[in-house]
Amino acid sequence: MIERGARADEADALSALGKATFVETFGHLYTPENLAAFLENHAPERWAAQLADSAYAIRVAEDEGALVAYAKLGPPSLPFSPRGRPIELRQLYVLKPWHGTGLAARLMDWTIAEARARGADELYLSVFTDNHRARRFYERYGFRFVQTYAFMVGDHADEDHIMRLEL
Repeated sequence: MIERGARADEADALSALGKATFVETFGHLYTPENLAAFLENHAPERWAAQLADSAYAIRVAEDEGALVAYAKLGPPSLPFSPRGRPIELRQLYVLKPWHGTGLAARLMDWTIAEARARGADELYLSVFTDNHRARRFYERYGFRFVQTYAFMVGDHADEDHIMRLEL
């Protein structure tokens, strides 16, 4: 397993991984129409733009030549009132065969270190209210609940928790 920064030429691979991890984790919750609308967020063009933008930092894990996990840091987009110099963990996803391997923890360690290196003093993320495993994972790192907000998947609103870690 190799963990490294994402390369500019990996937009297609990250698009496929982003779609696969979201569907694997949450696909059963939505109508096909809502799911398809949401997955447009993972279009290769969007990934290419983020890979080219220095405001984003993306780390990937590769196993036998295939991407199996990623973490993406970027400028704040969630509806919260920052207290300092915020950065946002936009996504952290690991394909199920690699759950329980410590990969998510290594990606979170990178995320926190990279956020600090970029001068952030607070790290925000959002997590689906009913994703108890992910919420427990983030709480172990010291993330605390800030507020709820409506996370849109197509025209379906889920309740997500915005969480904050003081760096």
